[in-house]
Amino acid sequence: MKVKNTLGVVIGSLVAATSFGALAQGQGAVEVEGFVNRYFTDVQRDYAHNEGNLFGGSIGYYLTDDVELALSYGEYHDLRGEGSRGSKNIKGNLTDLKAIYHFGQPGVGLRPYVSAGFGHQSIGDANGGGRNRSTLAIAGAGAKYYFTEMFYARAGVDALYNIDQGDTEWQAGVGVGLNFGGGSKPAPAPVVAAAPEPMPEPAPEPALETVRVELDVKFDFDKDRVKEESYGDIKNLADFMNQYPQTTTTVEGHTDSIGSDAYNQGLSERRANAVRNVLVNQYGVDGSRVNAVGYGKTRPVADNATDAGRAINRRVEAEVEAQIQQ
Repeated sequence: MKVKNTLGVVIGSLVAATSFGALAQGQGAVEVEGFVNRYFTDVQRDYAHNEGNLFGGSIGYYLTDDVELALSYGEYHDLRGEGSRGSKNIKGNLTDLKAIYHFGQPGVGLRPYVSAGFGHQSIGDANGGGRNRSTLAIAGAGAKYYFTEMFYARAGVDALYNIDQGDTEWQAGVGVGLNFGGGSKPAPAPVVAAAPEPMPEPAPEPALETVRVELDVKFDFDKDRVKEESYGDIKNLADFMNQYPQTTTTVEGHTDSIGSDAYNQGLSERRANAVRNVLVNQYGVDGSRVNAVGYGKTRPVADNATDAGRAINRRVEAEVEAQIQQ
């Protein structure tokens, strides 16, 4: 059979395969391939140059994504015998069944492989008129490169151990093929990270309200004694400070304009201390929280030209602020 006839079935299969709509690698896939091997013979065969070519094709079935069972058939060409009957053209063929394990993942790219199996060789005898028929144990390795999911090229080498003759021959070759009809494992669905639990809204800061208590204690002319009617106001201030122990205050004493600066300064200080003493000694406010200061007649709030105005200026003032939750 000529080379074009030998490869006819394989090439036809390759062309027909392109009509399949679903082409994929992986378990259940079918591969068809056309190949050419360079055959290196044992010297005992008396072949010229001890080498020739093997043209053929194969068909394989993927038992898993990685393991393929392949059946191949090829015919020898370019072999000439130089035996006792002189030079003659040698014909023959090789049929083998191999298990092939592929490395890597199905898909576009490189997939190295190793193979092992058995073959039957029928080849002309250089020294006789018949053929030598032998059983071969075959081991090989190589790589396939998938240009697409379906189309690939292969290169590999095989060792052929002749079980009947006890010798080893070699073949190295290349091939092209198609892979179709399989169901390679779909790519795992992308893992979508669960949206993080929304952080609870921080509890709103409690609204704070500023509360102020003011004290205004009036004094008689040239006096520093706290009048009875003022004790209620002083007690209100003391109660507020005891309720909010973080508060402090400064008690400020003042006078009218009558008298010298020095005298009024001392009088204002005595008036401030009088009110402080009521807060501390009578109503229990911690003394460290109450200061007393006098300003004399320097800070009038009314007109010192009238009796009414001067009465307003004879005073002790204090205020306390606290931040409280609404």
